Amino acid sequence: TLGPAADVEDRLAAEGEIGAVAADLDLGGQRGLAAFGGDSEPGDVGRDALTVRQVDAELRSIAAAAGDGSEACKLDALFGLFNRCGPAEAKLLARLVLGEMRLGVGEGTVRDAVAEAFLTAEGDASGDADGEDTGSEEPALRADSESVSAVERALQVTNDYGRVARLARDEGVAGLREERLEVGRPVQAMLAQAGTATDAVESFGEVAVETKFDGARVQIHYAPGGEPGSGSTADGTADADGRADAEPDGLGPRVYSRNMDDVTAALPEIAEYVESRVDAPVILDGEVVAVDDDGDPLPFQEVLRRFRRKHEVDRMREEVRLRLHAFDCLHADGTDLLDSPLRVRHERLVDALPDAAAGLEVATDAEAIAAAERAALEAGHEGVMLKNPESTYTPGDRGRDWLK
Repeated sequence: TLGPAADVEDRLAAEGEIGAVAADLDLGGQRGLAAFGGDSEPGDVGRDALTVRQVDAELRSIAAAAGDGSEACKLDALFGLFNRCGPAEAKLLARLVLGEMRLGVGEGTVRDAVAEAFLTAEGDASGDADGEDTGSEEPALRADSESVSAVERALQVTNDYGRVARLARDEGVAGLREERLEVGRPVQAMLAQAGTATDAVESFGEVAVETKFDGARVQIHYAPGGEPGSGSTADGTADADGRADAEPDGLGPRVYSRNMDDVTAALPEIAEYVESRVDAPVILDGEVVAVDDDGDPLPFQEVLRRFRRKHEVDRMREEVRLRLHAFDCLHADGTDLLDSPLRVRHERLVDALPDAAAGLEVATDAEAIAAAERAALEAGHEGVMLKNPESTYTPGDRGRDWLK
């Protein structure tokens, strides 16, 4: 029989999977967590069975809890949920709250499923183009490429699968195409593949060469008029679908990590820096680097000491100084720039935040790129990034237009 929380931690260390621990947990027949360690199953007489809607509402309430006493409230709410779970439900709930569902469903699968479910003409849901079964074990995708592309694009600019599914169902392709970037709503970062200077020259002709910083990726959102640390919309309102104003009248500077976590509170000087220099709404991509007293870059491990810190932020601010290097501009003054070439996005970046804009040099041969790389290494940086000057910005994509 398991005892206190320490025993649960020991069991987790042995099992390696929280769902298995939750499903088998037994507290000696006590009412509560023991309920999902016994023989009860969903639908058993005497147990108040959970519904998906109830679990969703309770988890949203837990996520919104803040301030004094919020931790105790969250614990009580979770205990209440587990108290109503059978073993299978407990396993899923434990995985869900810790983000460890491990469904094995990729983003492309969800994209295709949304298009197939809501953007396929009636009668086209099964069989081949003539309505006959092909005999293949692989299901045939009936949604056309235009529909799939519309879903993919909406996912890129919203990063909200639920919203995109509702739009596809209720408004179709036209509704999906109306989606735009929103200041205060982070999106996935564009990523780079491994490559060489020769690869870049052969593929791009002209190569945009940028310094590769040894820091932490960040995405900056700011609409002048808000206060540092203010909420994600100008007035805190949203429509029935949960969508905030597309261009808020005022949004304090927000700093998001590569995983789209809000790290503004841990990096107050970055928010202050942006607020003091930017005078129009922006979404910027860049890196935060730890620097010494002379402004020279420190190892990556130093900047990690600042991320996700909730306590003694002021002390750590003195111990680990940070510098922002912005290298891309996704949105500026009401205009989305995802489809604009890198050359144009960099110009808008320099206009928006010149002091923090990373340099961009254009090279046409491997020797010039090698010289730029040597200079970056001598300055204490990680090397260089090689980009196609005509490339668009594709959130979440790891394409051949960016090489490292």
